[in-house]
Amino acid sequence: QVHLVESGGGLVQAGGSLRLSCAHSGRRFSTTTMGWFRQAPGKEREFVAAISWILDNTVYADSVKGRFTISRDNPKNTLYLQMHDLNVDDTTVYYCAASQVPLIILAAGYGYWGQGTQVAVSS
Repeated sequence: QVHLVESGGGLVQAGGSLRLSCAHSGRRFSTTTMGWFRQAPGKEREFVAAISWILDNTVYADSVKGRFTISRDNPKNTLYLQMHDLNVDDTTVYYCAASQVPLIILAAGYGYWGQGTQVAVSS
């Protein structure tokens, strides 16, 4: 069983930065694709970024490309999402997720999810 716990959310002004973290409890973190998604009330879960265990390949949603960076620290079993130049449209709950598929952007491909961390950006 894998448990994922996000942290690092909060309130920030537009143009500011935040770094989200996701702690992975399992023993296979280094061979797991990790992703970040976000979901606003009443909307579908939206892909943000993913990082594969293969060469740390990454993929980003167009809406965050150039502003967000996904990374992982395998010895610490931790996933990160560094977010810069935040805007009000980034306000929502962010979730980390784990998958055994090498690199996938579909939420259905992720079998484990965290509880989410709230990010709020004020104008």
